[in-house]
Amino acid sequence: MSKLECDFCGTGDSNDNPIISGDNASICKACVNAAHEIMVGSKEGNLVDKEDNKIEEQSPSVKLKTPAQLKEILDDYVIGQNRAKKVLSVAVYNHYKRIFRNNEIDDDTEINKSNVLLIGPTGSGKTLLAQTISKYLDVPLAIADATSLTEAGYVGDDVENVVTRLIQAADGDVKKAETGIIFIDEVDKVARMSENRSITRDVSGEGVQQALLKIVEGATINVPPKGGRKHPGQDAIQIDTTNILFICGGAFDGLEEIIQKKQGGNVLGFNQEKISKNDDEIISNVESHDLVKYGLIPELIGRLHMIATLNEITEDDMVHILTEPKNALVKQYVKLFQLDNVKLKFEKAALKEISKLAIERKTGARGLRSILEDIMLDIMYDLPTFKDKTITITKDVVTKEKEPKIA
Repeated sequence: MSKLECDFCGTGDSNDNPIISGDNASICKACVNAAHEIMVGSKEGNLVDKEDNKIEEQSPSVKLKTPAQLKEILDDYVIGQNRAKKVLSVAVYNHYKRIFRNNEIDDDTEINKSNVLLIGPTGSGKTLLAQTISKYLDVPLAIADATSLTEAGYVGDDVENVVTRLIQAADGDVKKAETGIIFIDEVDKVARMSENRSITRDVSGEGVQQALLKIVEGATINVPPKGGRKHPGQDAIQIDTTNILFICGGAFDGLEEIIQKKQGGNVLGFNQEKISKNDDEIISNVESHDLVKYGLIPELIGRLHMIATLNEITEDDMVHILTEPKNALVKQYVKLFQLDNVKLKFEKAALKEISKLAIERKTGARGLRSILEDIMLDIMYDLPTFKDKTITITKDVVTKEKEPKIA
């Protein structure tokens, strides 16, 4: 006889979490308690069994999948970057397993969380990876730009305001926010200009890194409910950041030179062996001390345990990005045209030309939309008049040498 499983959260039958089975469905004790709390409300505020004082069971809201299953989800939305997707999938799986299944083994071993650092050029998919994971897991996500952050007391955003955004993303549910994800982009822009500590105040560089340490490691902090500056007498929300997963991303321009210098290539002098200038290959060899030389403080690097590098997007990758993901831009435009009963087609040469333009502009995948909007503007302006017709976008339309074919 197969082991009973809860149809809501997938957990197996156990003495601590028994399953009630009916004709067509099964439900575990934890999900019954969760349903009762949603329908009636919980006076205690936690799912605690008073008789044996057990800690709350796994939340049915987070669909915990294996790393391979998580990568499959990312594959649907992000083209290429297989190494980065594997690193992120393992990190997220271990993080939520640590939160929701830590009490299955009764011992004194504590599992530390694995925060992630994504290194890759602009438009390579760093933000999209974080957005896709959080959307699939149904956990709140807050995205912050490190360049706007400053130390507390200075003009700009306090670092703690990032946590406020996470609470807002969780619709004010602090418990849900405490298991969310915070993505901090452009973290390379707060690097020190040199390895030597500055004798003057660096409120937007090293100071931000120092301020990030506390919340990344895990601490109980008080944040203003609507963001902004904290001041005496103000109401504050208390939140524990221990179970919040931090993903940091940055382009780290110039990091290749630091790694090359470490490898002893491309230095001045005669009879020196020239190392290949394949930036993707060089960046993949990054180590913690390279990031220290770049300007991140060792304490922060020590809290970003998993490092993943993303490759520069090639022209072929751009074509795949335009057509293959679930929310591919070409699919979006085809649907927009269908709503006006117009059929839209793109020739392969046109897609290659669009990809070529994006690479020339060095904007990465995010530059594709602005190129397409520019190409399609005049066509979409007259779109309602093309009902029941087929519009074909050729290479000459992309280069603006000819009008699109309308049949």
